[in-house]
Amino acid sequence: MKREIIRSDRAPKAIGPYEQAIKLEGWVFTSGQIPLDPQTGAMVEGGIGAQTRQVLENLRAILEAAGSSIARVIRVTVYMTNLADFAKMNEVFSEFFSQEKPTRSTVGVAALPRGALVEMDVIARA
Repeated sequence: MKREIIRSDRAPKAIGPYEQAIKLEGWVFTSGQIPLDPQTGAMVEGGIGAQTRQVLENLRAILEAAGSSIARVIRVTVYMTNLADFAKMNEVFSEFFSQEKPTRSTVGVAALPRGALVEMDVIARA
């Protein structure tokens, strides 16, 4: 069982003792991504819509570095600090997953790193 560490300069560097993703036996498992701009390391402003878009762009970059894509995502877990923003998050989410939709869980949480409104992790085929 060979684990391949996946890193992309087009996504924020890990802010803790973990990797952006690991590729294993044809699968890609990403760490949770928050809406950090990979160029500046700053939190994206503009509310849940802008933050959801940045999270998904970060995930796209990591998946592409692994030889995968958003279209190959099987499972998404979404963490939100305010479930009243669900419809706005879902609107942006639908732009990225308009064709083949993944399975998904959405969880309301008390807080996320650096004050983020949303965090997501995915499992995809490589």
